[in-house]
Amino acid sequence: MPKNSPNPLMLATWSFSTRGCNLAWPNLSSGGGALDAVCAVAREAESDPEVDSVGFGGLPDVIGRISLDACVMMSPERCGSVCAVTRHLHVADLARLVMERTSHVMLVGEGADSFADALGMPQMELLSADARQAWERWRSGATTTRQTDQGVDSGKIFSQSSSAPSPIGEKHIPHDTIGVLAIDTHGVMAGACSTSGMPFKLAGRVGDSPIPGHGIYVDPEGGGAVATGMGEFVMGVSGSFLAVECMRRGSTPLEAVQEVLQRIERRHKPLAHQQVGIIALATDGKWSAGALCPGFAVTIADESGIRCVAPEFVLRQES
Repeated sequence: MPKNSPNPLMLATWSFSTRGCNLAWPNLSSGGGALDAVCAVAREAESDPEVDSVGFGGLPDVIGRISLDACVMMSPERCGSVCAVTRHLHVADLARLVMERTSHVMLVGEGADSFADALGMPQMELLSADARQAWERWRSGATTTRQTDQGVDSGKIFSQSSSAPSPIGEKHIPHDTIGVLAIDTHGVMAGACSTSGMPFKLAGRVGDSPIPGHGIYVDPEGGGAVATGMGEFVMGVSGSFLAVECMRRGSTPLEAVQEVLQRIERRHKPLAHQQVGIIALATDGKWSAGALCPGFAVTIADESGIRCVAPEFVLRQES
């Protein structure tokens, strides 16, 4: 390991990222690249039908169609993004290909799917049977909510998780974006973000996840950040960019997380159930995480093992 480089580290949103971290950590800890690691974690979540907010298993939009968004980032000069992908599952890998093989940052919709076709990525049906059934239940039993909200906060009206209560108090929400940050043994940082977006969203809605500076931001001069939860709130304050910029100007990761959440609280005035979680990672490997309200969880992989922990800061302590 180069002198003064931090120890390898991986951080990801929510406990459902643990399986991917278990798969990616051996390679990262033995000298593998940070970009490979974060893409591997995202890919595992995208393939998991039990994750209803990412990839196969993700809940569809208001018309019953699934669309996927993703972003990968290593620096302001090295990032790639795809939005509204409807025929290809592994959108974090596709975003990486945009970064590595084009001069663009973002490809959208049919153009993104056609780019994947040209590179030989396999097509597949993205809507799982369980996700279709959840949409049909929502459509038949939530007419008033659908007419007024058109997807926004529609997760309040259906039950999605049958898993046992989390010992750290994690509370599943229906827009649990997976965001991953990693530092490798060479001191290189990378991030990835992947999502199927808000459940039952308006067709065409894109949130913060695939947009550099919103759901994800990595700058070797400042650090990295990823966000999850109500994307419109994160977009309103350029949340991940704000966190990294705070660190670049000397704030600790905890101070950066607090600044983002306090600004969201002040500007958007979220309702009691509306959640945003954020992870901030400094270039020296120090990190913090926070949330608007209790229920957010972080998966960490380092030399001490792989485990799920509660965030250091919660803005609203009451549950």
